[in-house]
Amino acid sequence: MLGTIAGLAGGIVKTGIDEASLRMGISQRPFREAASGVWVAKKRDAKNSKGQVLGSLFDFGMSALGGIGITYLLSKTGRDHSVAKGTIFGIAMGSGITSALSVLSANRVKPKGASSNLSYMVAHAAYGIAASTIVAKLGDPSLFDVEPINDYLRPTEPTTEELQDKEHGYRY
Repeated sequence: MLGTIAGLAGGIVKTGIDEASLRMGISQRPFREAASGVWVAKKRDAKNSKGQVLGSLFDFGMSALGGIGITYLLSKTGRDHSVAKGTIFGIAMGSGITSALSVLSANRVKPKGASSNLSYMVAHAAYGIAASTIVAKLGDPSLFDVEPINDYLRPTEPTTEELQDKEHGYRY
């Protein structure tokens, strides 16, 4: 649930940057229009309101899945450097999605030009930063406990379980 919420919140940030980029003339078409081009038969269908809704649903669905991926990444690697991890994850995910949209022969509305694609990358980086920050701040500490690599070296930081045991007077 945390990943879904973080991904959707990151998607809102991404959409805001995409809209601002479109209004400033940096991007030639919104990401949702490029996304809807995979599912519709004609370019004009991607530009109408139903196509825009379809593209938005695709975009936010991928954002939710990405949020789950970011949650998994941080739970396995720890929440330290979450901004850097989120940036890399967001750019990698966005690049993969944009590449897939561009090479699909069925796509009637491919992303235009370098400026649009750079804008998409910036928006996806912001998505990753927002989603990873939300996961790192709202996630329960037990989510980020990393098991020791071996059984004979003690962890350098106490696990959540050890911290709770200290509160109850147990000793290791």
